Parts: sequence; structure tokens; C-alpha cells
Amino acid sequence: MPAKKKTIKKEESSEEERQVLEPVDVESTKIEMTPVENWKPKTDTGRKVQAGEISDIDQILDNGISILEPQIVDSLIGLESELLMIGQAKGKFGGGQRRVFRQTQKKTREGNKPKFTTLAVVGNKDGYVGLGVGKSKETVPAREKALKNAKLNVFKIARGSGSWESNSSDPTSIPFAVTGKCGSVEITLMPAPKGKGLCVEKECAKILALAGIKDVWSKTKGQTKNKINLIFACEDALRKLISTKIRPHDMQTVAYQEGKIKLVQ
Repeated sequence: MPAKKKTIKKEESSEEERQVLEPVDVESTKIEMTPVENWKPKTDTGRKVQAGEISDIDQILDNGISILEPQIVDSLIGLESELLMIGQAKGKFGGGQRRVFRQTQKKTREGNKPKFTTLAVVGNKDGYVGLGVGKSKETVPAREKALKNAKLNVFKIARGSGSWESNSSDPTSIPFAVTGKCGSVEITLMPAPKGKGLCVEKECAKILALAGIKDVWSKTKGQTKNKINLIFACEDALRKLISTKIRPHDMQTVAYQEGKIKLVQ
């Protein structure tokens, strides 16, 4: 006689345990910076900043001093911040709306435990920018962690003229082409003439705008749909603007300037 087939019943959950976020408008991604109030510094650098011994952030960045308190950056430069669209809502055929929170879940016996990841960028639109990642079980702590880490990771960039026809006293582009890499993603930023604009992916354009770059060309390859890798590759490229050595007589040709723009009289 033929053997009977065993039937396995799948357990079906009556309620959907997956937590779904509400759509987030682009305007609501901007974070308001809180002023420094009742700050009691815990580090030697923080005490020097509060006492006025350090009045320029270049004194910290040029000497390789680590920034361990976000209030140090708030006291020295005025920053603007924004959250980047790294997540995606659940939609039909994967066509969900972009969101600032990237949601992941861990399967446990107690149920699904969601975790949210956010990525914030801060900058003063004049040569200083920083990126930070925040992870938490809730959305608000993740956003606050990302903002705090972005302030601690502030670095300065170099700018220059993208064309010999541009005015050297107002460098709006980068001095030379740089390539950044993260995972399989590679992005190459190239100088562009004045008025060209930011010809780059939208999230990377937000970073470049807060850094003070107005004109740039770009070229990417790899799995660019991974927004986090693409953003970190862009950060890697911007950091190479300072670490790359350039000959002194070439600095005048490309109007090379680090950090904030110094007016040429």
C-alpha cells in the first residue's frame, strides 16, 4: 500500500507584528539645532573652548584632536542639519516611498523586534561637514544619536575653481577629481564650471550643499541602490580633498582653499 503523505500545517499569525512607519515629508527631515545652554564640559578641549582659549575649529581639526562633546562644535561654528533618505516604505512590487528611517527586524520567540537606523548630515555651507549614524529601537533616539555623531565627525574640505574661466576669489567647485569607495560602490567627484550645479545623486547633493560645494560632476559604479554605501563613499571622496597633496604652484591655478573661504584682496 502506498505510504500516506504527512501534512504539515503552517502557523499563521492573526495579527501583523511588523511595525510600519507613517510617510515622512521631505520638509520634516530638517532638524532644528538647539543652542548650547548650561553646558558643563567634561573634557580638556571643552573647557578650553568654554574659556575662550580655542576660538576656531581649525585649531582642533589641524592638530588631530578628537571631538568628544557635540557642544564644542556648536560653540565654534553654526551648523545646519538634515536627515538623509536611506529607508524605504513597504509598497507594491517594492515601489515604496523613500523614508529617513531604515527599519530592520529580529525574529525572536517573543515576536518581531524592530530596529531603526538614521543617517544625519551637518554642515555650515562653508567648508565644514559631518555625517553620523544612529540606531535605536525607537525613531526619536535614533535621530538624536545620528545628529550627535554627525557633530562629533565634523571635518573640513578643500574647494577650488572648476574652470579657468571661474573667478578664483569664489571657489564653487572642488580643486581636482577624487574617488571614494565603500563596499562595491565607487563615486568619482569631478570639478565643474561655475553655474553647472550639483550633477550628482540627490542624497549626495544634500551633503555637498551643506559642505559649500555648488558645482560638481559625478560618476558612479557598483550597487548604487544601497544608499548607505553610496553616502559613505561620497564622504570618503570628500575626505580625500584634504589628504591629497598638491604642489604649491598648482594651488593658485585651481584657487585651492581649505575650510572657510578667505577673501582675496
